[in-house]
Amino acid sequence: MRALVNPTFVMRWSTRAVPWLGGLTLLLVAAGLYLALIASPPDYQQGDSVRIMYVHVPAAWMALFCYTCMAAASAAGLVWRSPIADLAAQATAPVGAAFTFIALVTGSLWGKPMWGTWWVWDARLTSVLILQFLYFGFIALSHAFDDPARGQRAAAVLALVGFVNVPIIKFSVDWWSTLHQPASVVRLDGPSIHPSMLAPLLVMAIAFTCYYVWLLLVRLQSEILNGKIRALRLRQAHG
Repeated sequence: MRALVNPTFVMRWSTRAVPWLGGLTLLLVAAGLYLALIASPPDYQQGDSVRIMYVHVPAAWMALFCYTCMAAASAAGLVWRSPIADLAAQATAPVGAAFTFIALVTGSLWGKPMWGTWWVWDARLTSVLILQFLYFGFIALSHAFDDPARGQRAAAVLALVGFVNVPIIKFSVDWWSTLHQPASVVRLDGPSIHPSMLAPLLVMAIAFTCYYVWLLLVRLQSEILNGKIRALRLRQAHG
């Protein structure tokens, strides 16, 4: 556990992992796009517009996954005063915000031909929009104070309080009547989606996950190096 919060260990491990993760991400994205755009059939009702699903659904999953990771890292930063955990939370926030934005945009593009409208204020869409604002609030609070530690603590508290929105998003289609369809992949009785559509969906989800981990490691490397440079300049200044 101590090794995981050691900057030297993180730098050494991430330096080895980043090239492999980058290559794996490219291969998975290429395979996922091929399966989604060429190999998978059009839906019998939605036609080719169903292909938006292969970006929309993994992006929505990643929006929730990234927030969960951000909240977990924030909790670790508050409890154990781990600078690596704080850096991981800050590095995750813009990635999660980007995935949430992609989910909202692709959802609107998909909703227009299916529902006849770009947006409805139902439980699922509204709670995902709140998630987008929570990401923005975390990023803003992180840079709102002259003392970075105060900003990190305030942002961490927001992340933990806002985590209540994650299960609301997940179960909103079960708790309330919404236009959004219920879960078709993660179900107690198994996926209800056809294997020809499930395969590209899962490949794209794994590709998005690899991309997040790759980008997280790259951003952690950058922040650790920046911290070392700042410390070196301070030592030189106080020479």
